[in-house]
Order: sequence, then C-alpha cells, then structure tokens
Amino acid sequence: MKIMDLDFDKMGGLIPAIVQDANTNKVLMLGYMNREALEMTNKTGKVTFYSRTKKRLWTKGEESGNFLHVVDILVDCDKDTLLIKAKPVGPVCHTGSDTCWDEKNEEDIMFLKYLQDFICTRYKEMPEGSYTTSLFKKGVNRMAQKVGEEAVETVIEATNGTDDRLIYEASDLIYHLIVLLTSKGYRIEDLARELKSRHKE
Repeated sequence: MKIMDLDFDKMGGLIPAIVQDANTNKVLMLGYMNREALEMTNKTGKVTFYSRTKKRLWTKGEESGNFLHVVDILVDCDKDTLLIKAKPVGPVCHTGSDTCWDEKNEEDIMFLKYLQDFICTRYKEMPEGSYTTSLFKKGVNRMAQKVGEEAVETVIEATNGTDDRLIYEASDLIYHLIVLLTSKGYRIEDLARELKSRHKE
C-alpha cells in the first residue's frame, strides 16, 4: 500500500479508518487518519488517528494502554477508506465497552484457537504436573488411543446417553484431537483449511 495512492483530498486531508478485530471480525471503532497518522501507524504497528477535537495525532491507547496492534491494512476500491485489522488490548471504547457500538467482542468458537495456543505452549514447555504434558510424554500411540476412546464415548452418549453428556464427551474428543495434532506438528486451523477446501456452496 502506497500512501500517495490514497485519496486524502476528498475529505479535506482525512480518510475514514474502520478498525476490525483480526480474530473475531467484529468492527471495533471508526476513526480518521491523515497522511501522518497512517505513516505513524505503519511505523509503530499501533493504530494512530488524527483527532479532530485535539487537532493532533492520537495513538489509540496512549493513555489507557488499550492499544490496537495492526495485523493488516486494506484499502477500499475508491482508495478513500481504510480497513485496519488489529488485535485489541482491552476494551476499545472509552466507555469500557469492547466496541464503540457496545457489542461484546467475543465468540465462543475462538476459544478453540486459544486452546490450541495453550496446548502448543504446553508442548514446548512440558511443565510437570500437567495432564497435557503427561499425554505428550506417553507418545503418539497413547494420544491416538485417547482420541479413539473419546470418540467411542461420544458415540455412546449420542445414541444412548444425554445431551449434557454428549457435549461433555465431544469436548473431551476435541481436546484430545488437538493434543494429537499438536504432537504431529499440526493445528486445528489445518482442519479448518481442509474443510474449507472441500466446501461447495
């Protein structure tokens, strides 16, 4: 992205910058940037706006510590609006809300990514007393066996059990599957990519 290609003149030297959570895709806030703000954002990796009230550059989080760490910056087709994908540190709105529209910036499905990261950390650090560590130490055969056991228990609950137990056993299955994948150098996102490649509308 070349700053000089952007149309800052349309709004008197400013362009709207929509900030979106890079993980959840929730729209977090809207701000405005001039050339200097965009240059600062690119340089520091933290979203910096031009404050129309303060008449100066303003890095989001400079007072609260709730920075927006840039993942990607996209330009729209008219080259007069930015979409900034970022990872927020804490709530984004000055009211304490996750977003400036008072929405919760969370989706339960994203916990699987957190769990994957947690299990990867366990694999690297191997802390004593951890059940996950004990699985890694027992080797791939035992991990694969656990996946099989949990799959059987999930089937049993689906056919002859209760809904609560089905969810419980299916959760155990997913956890042990992530452990097995991690030991083989893969992540649950690799399954998502495979399923996505198979999907047809």
